[in-house]
Amino acid sequence: MRKIFIAATKQNDGKTTVSLGIIRNLQQKFAKVGFIKPIGQRYLEEEGLKIDEDSILIEEVCGIKCGLKDMSPIAVEKGFTEKYIAKPDKNNISKQIQDSFRRISKNQELIVIEGTGHAGVGSVFDHSNATVAKLLGSKVIIISSGGIGRPIDEIVLNKALFEKEGVKVLGVIINKVLPGKFEKINRLVRKGLERKGIDVLGVLPYDPMLARPSIEQILEETDFAVLCGRQYLERSVAKVIVAAMEPRDAERYITEDSLMITPGDREDMITIALNCFRDGGNKLENNGLASFGQSHKKLKVCGIVLTCGITPQGPIMELLAKAEIPVLLANSDTYDVATCVHDLTVKIRPCDRDKINAVVKLIKENVDFAKILKGI
Repeated sequence: MRKIFIAATKQNDGKTTVSLGIIRNLQQKFAKVGFIKPIGQRYLEEEGLKIDEDSILIEEVCGIKCGLKDMSPIAVEKGFTEKYIAKPDKNNISKQIQDSFRRISKNQELIVIEGTGHAGVGSVFDHSNATVAKLLGSKVIIISSGGIGRPIDEIVLNKALFEKEGVKVLGVIINKVLPGKFEKINRLVRKGLERKGIDVLGVLPYDPMLARPSIEQILEETDFAVLCGRQYLERSVAKVIVAAMEPRDAERYITEDSLMITPGDREDMITIALNCFRDGGNKLENNGLASFGQSHKKLKVCGIVLTCGITPQGPIMELLAKAEIPVLLANSDTYDVATCVHDLTVKIRPCDRDKINAVVKLIKENVDFAKILKGI
């Protein structure tokens, strides 16, 4: 049975994205492919069990039915580390991982193992990614995000940690390379890593669509409330506008699929947002609002977040309720709300079919599967 351990140089380098793309492509070559994320830090409650959300994604998208509890044997919940330090039990964690892996491996041709963070993550409870890869006897592919100097430094450091545990690094995949720099980075990073004896298995161009959150994801990851337009929460956000300026200036920054963040008492900015909403301009003008932004009818505000806990009153609230646009209410001030939205980790969900198809195509076109299969 073949095994691949997907690691990274840090969190949010794209391990899950690459794992999903690799699995979907290898399912064209292997009839029986399994998956396990031995240690998960972001989990959901499923039938009373704490299951890593990436395992749920892979099960639903890739149709892998290995049993969710075995696909996610260890969930690092709140207080897990403190309890372990107070009363360490390395053998118990190892046994849970090995038992789950044994059950998942039964009758499989290939197992994809997803790590969590860089090679050293988990050391605090004696199960770093390097230790787990050794425990399961798997070779490793390291994922790093685009660049030249920093990725090479981080890859070499992570490789050293894996090799210290006797784990072979099969190669690396460089993710999220800006299209304008792709040719240069592809050439130099391959040459730089070749000098270190490290194979480059793929270089992936950055696709901005994959980083776009939906309004629903923003809602799920925050304590915002829905004021109106709940049926439009699936819309994706390409740009965030913090409306702390004069309305005539704000118009210049609103582009396709912009999310506007503004205090709830800024009726002038709310009016701008509604008039820039592609399907609403004429309706708003007919309702007596000033015809701000009529030259921008082709632009579209995909949603509004009202801050400071202020709900608009009177005609403005009535227009928001009638507009085909999601409106959220946040109790925090505008700066904190904008920071919160900016710092969100955008994860692919089972319902994100366009993103999933884009990932599968991206991996197929830019990863050397022949070299991977030869190495494992």
